Amino acid sequence: MNLHAHPELLELLAASHALGTLRGGARRRFEALAREQAPVRAAALVWQSRLASMAELQSPVVPDPAVWTRIRNLVAAEQQQEAIARQRAAPAPAPAVHGGWLRSLALWRGAAAAGALATVIATVVGLQLGEQLRNAPAVQYVAVLSDDQAAASMLVTFDPKKRQLLLQRVGNYREGEDKSLQLWALPPGAPPRSLGVLGRDAALRLPAQAGDVRSVPALAISLEPRGGVPSERGPTGPVLFKGALIEKTL
Repeated sequence: MNLHAHPELLELLAASHALGTLRGGARRRFEALAREQAPVRAAALVWQSRLASMAELQSPVVPDPAVWTRIRNLVAAEQQQEAIARQRAAPAPAPAVHGGWLRSLALWRGAAAAGALATVIATVVGLQLGEQLRNAPAVQYVAVLSDDQAAASMLVTFDPKKRQLLLQRVGNYREGEDKSLQLWALPPGAPPRSLGVLGRDAALRLPAQAGDVRSVPALAISLEPRGGVPSERGPTGPVLFKGALIEKTL
């Protein structure tokens, strides 16, 4: 199936995949398409990146005192259940009907507390995630830069409003201490121009110093001497990763 021809369905599947709600055969089929089709792979990486960054920027939330009460009840119920299991394993007379009824009542209360706690947590997380998704910035341009074996190594997104490039390492490649990775725009009919030298962090931002990249069909990353090379010289080292810059509406 060509999901690129159905952008709304692609975004829905990519978001569900990142959230973990896409399961079973549907998840396996989506991952197979992501391996074969760059736009599908890009959408999956974008949503994973957005949700990961939300988790990092989320401020701590102090739980309601009632939550701790439910947790204590849950722990007490588990301890009660373990005690019952030990009693059943030991050779002892059968418990009285009244005592068994009280223990069963404690277990039901513990189970109810656990269910209430799970409901509260799911509701809070769902509301926060929904609010974050509504306020998340739209990514309009994205590129998945891959090596010669089509293994994704770098996710690049461009924010046209802020004129800013966001790069995230998604592979295991690490350059040597005496080398640097340099990002290049590959405009049609013109020599490559440098967009900046990459640091060693897993994620970094670069201003689009060389101008708007929306008209650039592809990007590439080369391995250069530490600190990079001047833009007018072009890449002097091997081009490790490259990929098309795709326009997306999220």
